[in-house]
Amino acid sequence: MKEKSFTTTSGIEIKELYTTAKPLNEAPGEFPFTRGIQKDMYRGRLWTMRQYAGFSTAEESNQRYHYLLKQGTMGLSVAFDLPTQIGYDSDHDMAEGEVGKVGVAIDSLKDMEILFDGIELQKITTSMTINATASILLAMYIALAKKQGADIKQISGTIQNDILKEYAARGTYIYPPKPSMRIITDIFEYCSKEVPKWNTISISGYHIREAGSTAVQELAFTLANGKAYLNAALEKGLDINIFAKRLSFFFNCHNNFFEEIAKFRAARRMWAKITKELGATDEKAQMLRFHTQTGGSTLTAQQPLNNVIRVTNQALAAVLGGTQSLHTNGYDEALSLPTEAAAKIALRTQQVIAFESGVTDTVDPLAGSFFVETLTDEIEAAAQSYIDKIDAMGGSVNAIENEYIQNEIADAAYRYQVEVEEASRIIVGVNKFVQEQEGITEVFTIDESIRAIQTDKINKLKAERDNIAVEKALNNLLDAAKGTENLMPYILTAVEAYSTLGEIANTLRNVFGEY
Repeated sequence: MKEKSFTTTSGIEIKELYTTAKPLNEAPGEFPFTRGIQKDMYRGRLWTMRQYAGFSTAEESNQRYHYLLKQGTMGLSVAFDLPTQIGYDSDHDMAEGEVGKVGVAIDSLKDMEILFDGIELQKITTSMTINATASILLAMYIALAKKQGADIKQISGTIQNDILKEYAARGTYIYPPKPSMRIITDIFEYCSKEVPKWNTISISGYHIREAGSTAVQELAFTLANGKAYLNAALEKGLDINIFAKRLSFFFNCHNNFFEEIAKFRAARRMWAKITKELGATDEKAQMLRFHTQTGGSTLTAQQPLNNVIRVTNQALAAVLGGTQSLHTNGYDEALSLPTEAAAKIALRTQQVIAFESGVTDTVDPLAGSFFVETLTDEIEAAAQSYIDKIDAMGGSVNAIENEYIQNEIADAAYRYQVEVEEASRIIVGVNKFVQEQEGITEVFTIDESIRAIQTDKINKLKAERDNIAVEKALNNLLDAAKGTENLMPYILTAVEAYSTLGEIANTLRNVFGEY
């Protein structure tokens, strides 16, 4: 009989007993921040409790935002539909069947005004999961804040804006890598002057993990991408001590409890070293701040109420790992977009951990554990080995163009699936303790009529707006894209003239092409 092996999901061997670990001679809030970026962590301030939401029309999503704010969510996190993510208006042929499905449809500033109706942007933080069209959605958000009378220098939030992981893992890119990197660094430069509290990129391991990577690969490829953004900004002449403060990260949290905690601790330490090596001297520019989402791909359609337990386990690991912000998935998300009931239970999960569990009372509760400290070191070493290979290829852009990162993720995803099918990896309710389907009957569906509603809105907008101003703004954007000027002021002008998202994206397509 084959002896059972004990390893993490990344293949790191787990010993039967740990009796020693390298001593941890550092305090929380001090370089390299293994123990957390704040001296008092959650004693001083809890993580931001976000719930990712967005579906159908701006009107319907606005109602869900008001509901979540009443339930105690502390920040909004916006999901956009697929056409919005890849630069098509809802009336485009490519948008058919996808309008409002995986997020909210946003075609113009008019939709953004409806989306945040009754919500003061200066009083909340908003995270927007948007990449290829991040510059356009950010411009819409800034334009709306200005219309509300907000001080633009005070509004805060995050755009994901991480195009490299789109090429590697997710697929919602528009332009080739090099012009995409130009747009991203234009956003860095513009926001550092005009919107200084905005996090201009959320370097995302979440989708790398959802595509099938291991925890070590998620960490390595995310930090390698982060390094590529640092280098691109440095080449543009930006000051690392300024722009690095506005970078944040977005990690996944899966079921292997201790591996996930160790991953987050290793991430902070590795990023501190990377930024220092590239010239950051300000401690705030060396700190890795991150949002966590529990693992969507770990949720099962079989026995979906088991997902409440999985999400709780993952959320607790994220908190023990020191996250700054957290989204917990609804238990029904393997079946549909979350219902209101599922979204509320997901939020209550965070609130119970925060106010009832006691884990927030001390900083880094697992520090000094022989197992956790050893695992943190081992994950760091394994991730660094990947980063060294990527550096030898000339960085993430080259590694992606050569399909190295994509192939590594695909291999890991295949190995995982084989383990599940052979039942060497147990998924409760899927390959062990299986039973007849549990009767969750209430699922959330999006009506196909949404596209017709959005198309009517676009037609009305085009009939009412100043089309001469739109044409002028788009022509100016076209000229700027052909040159080297920062594109953000031109995109903002186009948005304020009520150009549609598709019109702006097509203007850039005409110059940059499609990938």
